[in-house]
Amino acid sequence: MLSRHRTVALRPHRLRAGLSPLALLWVLGGAATAQVSGAPEAPAPAKAPKIESLTTTTAPATPAVQAIAPGAAEATAAPAAAQARKSRELPPLVVARVSADPVPTLSPATFLDTLRMADRYQAMVDAGGWTALPADLVVKPGAGHPAIPALRKHLALVGDLAADAPMNDQLDATLVAAVKAFQARHGLPETGLIGRQTVAALNVPAATRQRQLAASAARQIGSNFAYGDRYVVVNIPSATVEAVDHGVVVRRYVAVVGKPDKATPRIEARITDVNLNPTWTLPVSIIKKEIIPKMRKDPGYLARERIRILGPGGVEVDPTAIDWSSEKAANYTLRQDSGLDNSLGQVRIDMPNKQAVYMHDTPSKSLFAREVRFHSHGCVRVAQVKELAGWLLESTPGPNGPGSTWGPIEIETSIATNERLDIKLPKQIPVTFVYLTGYATPDGRAHFRDDIYGIDSPAVPMPDVAATGTIAPPTAPKSAAVPATPKASSTGSASARTPGDKPSLASPPLAKPSLAKPSLAKPVQAAPVPPKPVPKVIADKGAVPGAAPAQSPGKAAAPRPTSTGAEKTAGDLVPPGSIPSRAALPPTD
Repeated sequence: MLSRHRTVALRPHRLRAGLSPLALLWVLGGAATAQVSGAPEAPAPAKAPKIESLTTTTAPATPAVQAIAPGAAEATAAPAAAQARKSRELPPLVVARVSADPVPTLSPATFLDTLRMADRYQAMVDAGGWTALPADLVVKPGAGHPAIPALRKHLALVGDLAADAPMNDQLDATLVAAVKAFQARHGLPETGLIGRQTVAALNVPAATRQRQLAASAARQIGSNFAYGDRYVVVNIPSATVEAVDHGVVVRRYVAVVGKPDKATPRIEARITDVNLNPTWTLPVSIIKKEIIPKMRKDPGYLARERIRILGPGGVEVDPTAIDWSSEKAANYTLRQDSGLDNSLGQVRIDMPNKQAVYMHDTPSKSLFAREVRFHSHGCVRVAQVKELAGWLLESTPGPNGPGSTWGPIEIETSIATNERLDIKLPKQIPVTFVYLTGYATPDGRAHFRDDIYGIDSPAVPMPDVAATGTIAPPTAPKSAAVPATPKASSTGSASARTPGDKPSLASPPLAKPSLAKPSLAKPVQAAPVPPKPVPKVIADKGAVPGAAPAQSPGKAAAPRPTSTGAEKTAGDLVPPGSIPSRAALPPTD
C-alpha cells in the first residue's frame, strides 16, 4: 500500500521528467498564454516575450499582440494626425454684436414711416434741437455729472426716456435703460455706459438727423421691390443682413460691405441659387488693379492662389506665356479653383443683377469681429453664411430627393466633397441692398447709421430740399438724361445735359421759387413754355429727375437702385463732415 501511494505521488514528477524538451516548451508556452489571456490588464511575465518569440505560431498569443500594437501605433500617430488636421481647421468664428430686434429695417411701411419721422425731426429742428454734451464725457451707471440733465432732455425728446421721468444728475437704472435704447437705435453696443461713441452719436445735430431721414426716404422713391412672405435685406450702412419671414426678422447676420471707394451698390434682385464650393471668376477691375501688379512682382502668385488663366473655349493658358508688363491679361478669364482658401469661401448666394454683386462666404473671417466693417470690393460677405443658406433652402428638396432636406449636416457633407454644387431654389426669394442712414419702424422709433459713403450731405446746401450726392438739385422741370457722374448732380448741372439747350451752368436762377422758369424752348423773346407736371417726372421708374417740389422732401427722386456710379465715387466728392464716423473713435463704451 505504501509503495502504491508512493508511486502515485511520484507519477507527476515522472511525467514531467519524461517529457521531451519540445513538449515541455509547448506546455510552458500554453501556461504563459493562459496567464496573459486570463489577466489582460496585468503586466506580462518577464519571460513571456522570449516564449512568444519562440512560439510565433501559438494561436492565442497572436490576438494579444495585435490588440496592443495598433493601440501603441495610434497613440504615437495621434499627435501628428491632430496637428495635421489642425492646420486645415478654421479658427472659431468671432462676430460683432448685432441687435436682436425682430423688427426689419425695410418693410412696405418704411417709406411713409420715414417721411413722417423726417417731419417730426424737422419740428425738433425748428424748436432748437438739443444741447451738445462734452465730447470727453464718460459716465458709468450710478455716477453723477452736471451734463446728465441735458442728456435726460435729449432722450425724452427723441422718445427713449419717458417725458415724466424725474430730473436729476444721476445715471440711474431708468436712464441706463434709456441709454441702451438710444444705443440700439444707432447700432452701438448696448452697454448703458456713456462714452465717446455714444456721446458722438448724441452730439449729431437734429438738422443732420432730419436730413438723413429725408434723404433715405428719397432713395426709396421708384423702388419696385417685391416684398414676399420671405425676403432678405442688406442695409449697407449697418453692414448687416436680415432674413425676414412674414414681417419678422428671424435671422440677422454680421456682414462686411464695400469700401467707400468700392461701394456696394443698391440693387433689387431675386436669389435663384446657392452654390457650394464655388469657383471665383475675377472681375476685370481686380485683374487690372491687383493681379497684374502682383504678377509683375511675384510670378508665382497665381499658382499659389490656385488661379487659372482660361483662353477662348476654356483652354488653360500658361501664366508665363502672358506679357504681364501690359494689361493683356485682362482679355483672359481668371478663375480661382474651389476650396477652403477660395476668396468666396465655401458658399455663394447667387442673385443675378446688372451690378454682378452677390453674398458669399470668405476665408478671412476676422473682419466680422469689428464694429466698422467696410472692407470688401462691393460684394457682401456674410458671417454664418451656411446658416443663411440653410434658411434659403428650407423648401428645397435635399440631396436624397423628395422628402429630404438641406440641414447643416447635408450642407457640410456636400461641402466636404470639395466638388462644386449649384442648388436651385424652387421659389426665388427677393433680396435688396439698400442705403438707409436714417429710417423709421412701425413702432415709432427712428434708427440712424453712419453715412459711410458720404451721400447724405449735399455739396451745395439747398434749404427745404432733400438733396443727396446722387439726387440732382431742382434746376429744371424735365430730366432727359442721367448725369454721368455724381459731380454733375452735386453742382446743379443736370439740366445742362438736355439736348438743344445751351444755357450756362449758372443760368438757372435758383433764387426764384418757380420751377417752371428754365425752359427747353430756344432762347428767344417769347412767352415761357408751361412746365411739365412734376408727377410725370416721378413716375419715370428709377430715373433721376432734374427737379423736385421744394416744399416736400418726400417728392425728391432718386436713381434706380442698380445705378451705382454716383455711389461708388460720392465718398470722394462729398465728405461726411457733419457726422463723426465711428471708425475714428475708440470703442470705449
